[in-house]
Amino acid sequence: MKFTYSKKEKLKSKALIDQLFTEGQSVSVFPLRLVYLGTAFDDAIIAKTGVSVSKRNFKTAVDRNRIKRLLREAYRLNKAQFFNNLTTPHAFMILYIGKDKPSLVQLETSMKRLFEKFSKRISTP
Repeated sequence: MKFTYSKKEKLKSKALIDQLFTEGQSVSVFPLRLVYLGTAFDDAIIAKTGVSVSKRNFKTAVDRNRIKRLLREAYRLNKAQFFNNLTTPHAFMILYIGKDKPSLVQLETSMKRLFEKFSKRISTP
């Protein structure tokens, strides 16, 4: 898996996002929460991912957009080492639930712990 985050890998379907939040399971490592759902996609993509930051905690769009950029970058850098052994396609939504503005290093360490927790959860039935 490459270190890219292409348009095909982005979670954009409103119906799939609604299904993700109603039927999906979640894993949390503060300040991140991962909501995931095993699905099937038309193309040969293993994981489709979206990111979200609450408007309640960050009033200005500048702050929300900055955090979303950092989340996407942390995901892009770490997805290869955790999703190479993923066999079934999944839809993911990464939510930032903290109240402080994070740095890339903080998000990257949290993202690694989050993916490790997800890998443990998915490997043990």
